[in-house]
This record gives sequence, C-alpha cells and structure tokens, in this order.
Amino acid sequence: MRPAELIASAISRERNKVGLSLSALAAKAGLSKSTLSQLEAGKGNPSIETLWALATALEIPFSFLFEITTSHSQIIRAQEGLELSSDSSEFSTVLLAKCPPMIRRDLYRVSLLQGLARRAEPHPQGTVEHAFVCSGSARLGPSGGAENINTGDYFRYPADVPHSYEALSETATILLIMESTS
Repeated sequence: MRPAELIASAISRERNKVGLSLSALAAKAGLSKSTLSQLEAGKGNPSIETLWALATALEIPFSFLFEITTSHSQIIRAQEGLELSSDSSEFSTVLLAKCPPMIRRDLYRVSLLQGLARRAEPHPQGTVEHAFVCSGSARLGPSGGAENINTGDYFRYPADVPHSYEALSETATILLIMESTS
C-alpha cells in the first residue's frame, strides 16, 4: 500500500469510528474540507502539522494514522519508510513502529563486537523485537530469517523463537526494543 493510501485509509477509518462528517472533522482540525477530502482520496502530501492536527481532532495517537503493525518480520532500510516533513522547520520523522494497546516495551542499547554470534532462546509467546542500528552493521533476527542490517536500518522480527545477534563490522551498536504482552 502506498503511503498516501495508508494515511487515507486511516483518516477515513478513524473519522468513521467517531462518527464525524468530513466537514466536522475539517473544522475541528482547522483544515479546509477540500484538503481533508483530498487526503481521504489518497491525494496530496500532508505535513506533520496537518497530520498532527487530524490526530488531535480525532483524539487519537499520531501513530494511529499509520497502520503498520503485523506479527511477522519487517525491515525498513535507512532511506525507506514514510517520511513526514515539517512546514515550519528543518525536521522530519519516519514512524518505524507503533505500540499496540496493552503492550509492554523495554528499551536496550546493545553493543556487539565482531566474533561469535549471540544465540538467544525464545522469549515468551508473542514477544517481538525492534532493532535500529545506530552504528556499524550486524546480522540478527530469528533462526532461518536473520537479516544483514546496516547503520540507519530498522528490523522488526518475532523473538518468541530462537534468534541471534552478530556484528558484521568490528563493532555495532543497536537500539533494541523488546515488546511483549507480559
């Protein structure tokens, strides 16, 4: 699904959930009805400010406008992902993953040295790991599904199966988020 289609679908879904008309949501968000209509049609290139205004008007977290969650692996390379830019400053962001309701996330900085791979036993059922490479390169992920990832890459994978971490460069630093329901 194209980014514009993803956003269009989310706006329409969330607007219908709360029972707002196109006109009512546009007014509440401080947007013109034609702008909102274009966005729901999958046209246009909304700024962070526009999407933030919509999320606020819909009383939902910003990330709800990006339905990306799945239980399978996902890799986002450094130059990939839906980038949103600000209209008012040199700022841009790429949402890598949103946190589903009733989920716990623990944040880790992982430092790896080249050599033997670190093999990990399965975590509790439903555990998912999110890895963002801050520096270097590494091979990590579930057995039979490990990926080579480089600086700036993001990789989400199931961690309720055997998995591993291995530095491919001399050193690698990874931001690791462990997500679980327990």
